[in-house]
Amino acid sequence: MIPRYSRPEMTAIWSPETKFRIWFEIEAHAADALAELGVIPKLAAKTIWEKGGAAKFDVAKIDAIEREVKHDVIAFLTHLAEFVGPDARFVHQGMTSSDVLDTCLSVQLKRASDLLIADTDKLLAALKKRALEHKNTPTIGRSHGIHAEPTTFGVKLAGFYVEFERAKQRLIVARDEIATCAISGAVGTFAQVDPRVEEHVAKALGLKPEPVSTQVIPRDRHAAFFAALAVVASSVEHVATEIRHLQRTEVLEAEEYFSEGQKGSSAMPHKRNPVLTENLTGLARMVRAYAQPALENVALWHERDISHSSVERMIGPDATITLDFALNRLADVIEKLVVYPERMQRNLDLLGGLIHSQRVMLALTQKGVAREDAYRLVQRNAMPVWQSMHHGRAGTSFLDNLKADAEVTKALLPNELEGLFDLAYHLKHVGTIFKRVFG
Repeated sequence: MIPRYSRPEMTAIWSPETKFRIWFEIEAHAADALAELGVIPKLAAKTIWEKGGAAKFDVAKIDAIEREVKHDVIAFLTHLAEFVGPDARFVHQGMTSSDVLDTCLSVQLKRASDLLIADTDKLLAALKKRALEHKNTPTIGRSHGIHAEPTTFGVKLAGFYVEFERAKQRLIVARDEIATCAISGAVGTFAQVDPRVEEHVAKALGLKPEPVSTQVIPRDRHAAFFAALAVVASSVEHVATEIRHLQRTEVLEAEEYFSEGQKGSSAMPHKRNPVLTENLTGLARMVRAYAQPALENVALWHERDISHSSVERMIGPDATITLDFALNRLADVIEKLVVYPERMQRNLDLLGGLIHSQRVMLALTQKGVAREDAYRLVQRNAMPVWQSMHHGRAGTSFLDNLKADAEVTKALLPNELEGLFDLAYHLKHVGTIFKRVFG
């Protein structure tokens, strides 16, 4: 992953140093179990821990060995033997490379999940704070991008809050599903290594034994993991897209924080562009893209092949690092988001009261007018206002048109019509929504 979209704690999980340290711990924990079972001397297991644990693995040297032997695990074991000495012959007893590789990947993905869950908590805190701040800030709700009926900006944010509560649960489930251990030998039959070794290693690393691990951990687990990340990334894009629309010049109800000294355009000094949320949209595309090859990794040949390996070397780091960066960036955007309640009110008033059309229609039906007739009466009084507003011409308001329509006033008196244009009516259940979301 390129440094531009990387954060150090997540990147460290995928460093060669971290990987080799996990490989060592898998081998050393296995040696402990083998020693308890009497397969290898207990002193050998102690030596492996002491000398291997103190070792500083030379990544360049391991890479050099791999260029010769063309096998990454053998290269590591060869290097490890330089530290452990003669007792190194007891390392990797009855194990196969995938026991190390797949168990290590499980540890890395579990650690990555912990960071992503913490990232989501940070975003949830930001969304909750801003939602409560704007619980009663009226704004126009839009469907198809067109003014519909009033809502509040807090309700918008509360919706995103519960979406990321679901995202957090998806990450928790994904973490649980991916956190399995395989120490089962060449084709997963435990012929050369006792199942109790797997149980010991799994417990030591905070994993569960994989019920059937052929020679690899089944890749449907990994597919579910990366698919979960893709859904979370789509939620990131959902919020980012809303902010991008709200920042458009014609709307300008909210915008990204624009810092002192920031430049929006190399050509136009006046520009304040939604670059962070546009960036998040692009990053979400990448995280979704990593899900597809993970899905294709499920169908391996027989007990295993390595068609999945090259894929996971890329998508493991890239998907988790990218989503980690995106969640943190989005939390920062929400925390610093500049909100313009006055502009929201101005936009609410933009269509001369048309946003109350449904309430007028329903009131007519309550007075005995057939729904089809009520719709026709309201629409014929709404369309002239729509046309005048969209052509920049001054015209009568929606309420004035209704008051002048004899068929309408036959059912609704002028003061009754005026009462139907109360903004507070649309917001009377905001408290109920917030109680559902925040308790």
